Amino acid sequence: MTNETSATADASGTATSGSLARVARALEAAGIDAEVRHFDESTRTAADAAAALGVHQAQIAKTLVFLADGEPMVVVMGGDDRVDTAALGTVLNGAMIGRADADAVRRGTGFAIGGVSPAGLPGGLTVLVDRSLSDIGEIWAAAGTPTSVYRTSFTELLMVTRGREVSVAQQ
Repeated sequence: MTNETSATADASGTATSGSLARVARALEAAGIDAEVRHFDESTRTAADAAAALGVHQAQIAKTLVFLADGEPMVVVMGGDDRVDTAALGTVLNGAMIGRADADAVRRGTGFAIGGVSPAGLPGGLTVLVDRSLSDIGEIWAAAGTPTSVYRTSFTELLMVTRGREVSVAQQ
């Protein structure tokens, strides 16, 4: 059985974690009224989050960090999709693509692996949002901790990330 609590996170301090508060501020600044759900069990992976929420894994927006020519960048995509790194390199003008380690993820996003949220990312970070999410009505994304998520939509993901819509999912 899932042990869950719900709270509307806002910049006035509803969120207790620094990462949760940063996500709440970013959502509020984008004009998004999101309910953050907190769980006792892990929501670190797309599979974990889907199980905790009782939804399909495709409804989870995973926020993946890559290195493009050594610089961190983010791809937000469906929880059951994989990134085609050749397509990603092409989208990024031929950049050499590598996977970021835990330190690079933290330095690039300010979040720890397992809680990287698309909301609250640092300005100047390249963010790409995969079109595979555009057909999904209800999407859930990490809220800054490995046990919290928030409900969102494709349009809201583009707004809060100021990201660019692309197609980089493996076919």
